[in-house]
Amino acid sequence: MNIEPVVSIHNLTMSYGTKEVLKGISLEIYGGQVIGYIGPNGAGKSTTVKIMLGLVDGYSGRIKIFGEDISSGSVEYKRKIGYVPETVEIYDNLTAYEYLTFIGEVYGLDLHQANNKAKKLMSMLGIEEVYHARISSYSKGMKQKLLIISSLIHNPDILFLDEPLSGLDANSVMIVKEILAGLAALGKTIFYSSHIMDVVEKISSRIILINDGQIVADGSFDELKEKSSKGSLEQIFNQLTGFNKHKEIAHEFINELQEFNR
Repeated sequence: MNIEPVVSIHNLTMSYGTKEVLKGISLEIYGGQVIGYIGPNGAGKSTTVKIMLGLVDGYSGRIKIFGEDISSGSVEYKRKIGYVPETVEIYDNLTAYEYLTFIGEVYGLDLHQANNKAKKLMSMLGIEEVYHARISSYSKGMKQKLLIISSLIHNPDILFLDEPLSGLDANSVMIVKEILAGLAALGKTIFYSSHIMDVVEKISSRIILINDGQIVADGSFDELKEKSSKGSLEQIFNQLTGFNKHKEIAHEFINELQEFNR
C-alpha cells in the first residue's frame, strides 16, 4: 500500500535580501513520526516552519501538506495544524476562558465544546484555578501550559512545537512528553524544534539536522550515531555543524572572570 507523506517539501529555498537562508531543503514526513528538527541559530529552522504555517512568503520550491500545495491560497490545511512558537505575545488582558474559547471557535468548535474541553485540559495540567484569571497574572510555566493547550484544543493532525518545554516544571515536562508519544501513536505528526539535545534525542523517532540552510543529517538517533564517531546527540550536533570550541570558550570565559580577583 502506498502511504502518502503528510508533508512533502521539494527544493525549498528562501532568501532575505542577499542572504540565502534555505538552500534547497527537500524532505518527506509521515503520520506518526516525531521529528526532531534541530540546528544552530540562524540555520533556517524557524523559517522552514513559518513557511509551512503560511506565515512567510517569497520562497521558491514546492510544499504540500495533506497533499495540498500550500501556494494555492487555501487555508483548509491550517485547520489541522497546531503551533507553539518559541516566543509569543499572548493577549494578557484576556482570561484563559476567553482566550481558549476564542481559539476553539476559530478552529470550528462551538462555545460550549471549547469551554468544556478547555476546562478539562486546564484541570489535567493543574491550572484550573486560574481559568477565569487574567493571563497577565500567570507565571511563565502557566503561560506555557496555556499555549500547549491552545495548540491542541482542536485535536490537530500536525503539531509544530518550538521549545515547548520552556518554563515547565519537571512533572509537567514528563506529562508533555507522554502526551506527545501518545499523539504520535495515534498517527499524529509532531514537528519538534529545540536546543535541548537530550530531550530531542529521547522523544524523536527521526532527527533532521539543518546547518547553513541545508539538511546535513536525517535519521533516527541510532542511525545518526552509527554514522558518527560521537555518542550523544549533542556531540553529533557539534561534529556535523563544525562547532568544537565549547570547552575552549568556557575555559577562556572562566579565566576572564577570575582576572578581576587577581
